[in-house]
Amino acid sequence: MARVWDPFELVRAQMVEEQLVRRGITDARVLSAMGKVPRHLFVEEALRGRAYGDHPLPIGEEQTISQPYIVALMTQLLELSGCLKVLEIGTGSGYQTAVLAELARRVCSVERLPRLAERARALLEQLGHTNVWVRVGSGTLGWPDEAPFDRILVTAGGPAVPPPLFQQLAEGGRMVVPIGDAVNQVLTLVEKVGGEMKTRECGECKFVKLVGKYAWET
Repeated sequence: MARVWDPFELVRAQMVEEQLVRRGITDARVLSAMGKVPRHLFVEEALRGRAYGDHPLPIGEEQTISQPYIVALMTQLLELSGCLKVLEIGTGSGYQTAVLAELARRVCSVERLPRLAERARALLEQLGHTNVWVRVGSGTLGWPDEAPFDRILVTAGGPAVPPPLFQQLAEGGRMVVPIGDAVNQVLTLVEKVGGEMKTRECGECKFVKLVGKYAWET
């Protein structure tokens, strides 16, 4: 079968080298996934020329697609292998979901906004990600029916780790979540060791608000 020409292949490779490798992203599998997933398809057509820039972009519904470096950093902190099950809170455009799908056995993603969930689900199916399940619901409550999860990634900022998410994290598991106020947060790595929570701060960040019980009301 003839290889389909991708007009963004070179700029995507440039993004990986200049924005990720030079900033300390070293996980070869993460770099490979970021070099493969067509980020430009996860933004509006009018914004595709900016899709690989070093910045977030709007995706509608007052939500954003995160800066490529932040996507790579959060993914690297999870330390994924192909045999793990991941819970993602905040499907958004589905871009981070697609990166996770390249690296995990199964990805369960929760999105509170139906239109975003439907659009992301359709695109992920179109791209052939058969190991992804997207549902509409409150992210702060997780996905109890699918728990426990080896890894959890939260793509919105809250004041603290929502208790249901920590409960649904498997023993020895890792969670990456932005913790702080409604404007500025600290990217936090959470590990469950002996049933207890261990945390490590991994740098400042800015995310949209995590909305729901155990987080922000609106």
